[in-house]
Amino acid sequence: MNRRAWILFLTASLLWGMPYLLIKVAIEDLSPLAVVFGRLAVAALVLLPLAAARGTLGALRGRLPIVAAIALVHIVGPFLLITYGEVHISSSMTGLLIAIEPAVIALLMLRSEPLGPARVAGLGLGFAGVAVLVGADLSGDRLGLLGAGMVLLATLGYAVATMLVQRHAADVPPVALTAGTTTISSLVLLPFALFALPAGPVRPVSWAALIALGVLCTAVALLAFYGLIAQIGAARAGLVTYVNPVVAVLLGVALLGEPVGTGTIAGFALIATGCWLSTRSPRRDAPAATPRRDETTETVAAVTAARSAA
Repeated sequence: MNRRAWILFLTASLLWGMPYLLIKVAIEDLSPLAVVFGRLAVAALVLLPLAAARGTLGALRGRLPIVAAIALVHIVGPFLLITYGEVHISSSMTGLLIAIEPAVIALLMLRSEPLGPARVAGLGLGFAGVAVLVGADLSGDRLGLLGAGMVLLATLGYAVATMLVQRHAADVPPVALTAGTTTISSLVLLPFALFALPAGPVRPVSWAALIALGVLCTAVALLAFYGLIAQIGAARAGLVTYVNPVVAVLLGVALLGEPVGTGTIAGFALIATGCWLSTRSPRRDAPAATPRRDETTETVAAVTAARSAA
């Protein structure tokens, strides 16, 4: 990966490691539906003027069906599932379950992007690192299992949406695509959100968490992630989910004074190694005389995205 790809990767990883903590804060005073709608509405209010100022909204013309599909599969469904799931399970467990997304993407794309030994080893090390880092303490409670099932279903939505972006929207400027998906998602949820307004007072910290979710963890994070897909493809872009638990642990240490044990250090080392192996070029895994169609498409998409950002 080049420097731009690493910057996008680290940005998405950092910002998508924060939502679990912020969601826990926000749902103390707001319903899960209100939290999801609020963060999307805030993101849309930030992104629409930005896309209009850059003159990129025209890129969505003729793409509304695929943009709407991405909005439903990548945002509405997963955001609701994760937020409702976190009512029943911990944020650490949420991060662990979501970390299986790269494996799901790899399985869905097995025919077009075969896995070489190094990438297989990287995926295995990354998942092992997540397991060591946050543990696998899934409650046997019925609602706990339900919450875990919701989060696992969300990872499938993320994986499918990542592929949709790569194959059908990688040439759309990220700011236009993100503005479109968040706006459509907000409009879809608006009628339901009207019936989920807070019944009592909402603490300032909950409003602050909601705004941070919208601006940082939705608007900026989606911009970075869609740009990352155009740079390196769907399979490697999904590897941001390996770093999310690391961010969650670091936030816990900084804000809650949680101790760092040997398991944390070992988990971080495994995740870092797994990400490095999994983001290596396929040419290092196995020789290929002729580029695959998907590789050529990714190259064209990367050039287009770079031109749009210039």
